[in-house]
Amino acid sequence: MDMGARTETESSMEHEDMREQLAKVAGGDREAFGELYAATRGAVYAMALSVLKNAEDASDVTQETFVRVWTGAGQYRPYGSPMAWLLTIARNLARMKLRRDSRQTDLTQQEWDAIPARAETVTAEDRAVLQTALAGLDDGSRQIVLLHAASGLKHREIAALLEMPLATVLSKYHRALKKMKAKLEGDDVL
Repeated sequence: MDMGARTETESSMEHEDMREQLAKVAGGDREAFGELYAATRGAVYAMALSVLKNAEDASDVTQETFVRVWTGAGQYRPYGSPMAWLLTIARNLARMKLRRDSRQTDLTQQEWDAIPARAETVTAEDRAVLQTALAGLDDGSRQIVLLHAASGLKHREIAALLEMPLATVLSKYHRALKKMKAKLEGDDVL
């Protein structure tokens, strides 16, 4: 399972499609909003869940994120990744919720299992294997892997989103992949 198999052309096309959808959403196009929601809901939920560590709160933040997108799509400026814009909204809303609630709990396996996956890109078997491997990662590494795998963000975009140095993101990502590989191969030495 190669999590970095997306090509630059595919990513660029997806960015352009999302920019067009956001422009249509800004004009009140409900169908474009539905398509945008379907394509990005999983990544937005993964971001919210990785910050909040509570499935119900993550669902609430996901919903609030898309309310903000619907009402604020006209504020998007096409200078970068539309996905990063969406995830920044989700991250900021999740952080605001944490500050309001002043609590953070560990995720149960059931809550991690609730992370949506696009049916056409992730088989049930791939999802089960990924969840098993993700369970052995620390929170920070899990968040980076999920953002890369679920949303297709590039490492530099993840670094900007999480406000971390690029080298740290790359290091955590590669160590996480090694740890996941070792776990899947039955060698939990790392």
